[in-house]
Amino acid sequence: MTIIANAPYDFTSNDRQEDFRGAMLVYVGWARHMMFASPYCWPLPPDMPFGALVEGPMAQAFAQHPDWEQADWSTATWTRNGEPFTPDLSKSLADNGLSHKDSLMFTTPGLDGIGGMGF
Repeated sequence: MTIIANAPYDFTSNDRQEDFRGAMLVYVGWARHMMFASPYCWPLPPDMPFGALVEGPMAQAFAQHPDWEQADWSTATWTRNGEPFTPDLSKSLADNGLSHKDSLMFTTPGLDGIGGMGF
């Protein structure tokens, strides 16, 4: 069902980047791994290397899944806001073109969740 506003929204959002002391919110989800009900969201410094995101927050959140240790980052595929994306692990989040409230989804070929069932 489509909803149409009767008037323009006139308010200041409470999740602006300035509200996070310059950190940007980045959402990250792992396709076909439904053990995680939704993407994680972290407030991250724009100058953080992309590889540090993988080795830090992502590893801490996703390592409980048995597929995590088998992930081959050289074959992983990514999307940013639904569009194909190829991150450079050595460059910062900002240098990879990420901005506040971007959504990343990654796929690890050959790893399809627990028992290959997408869990």
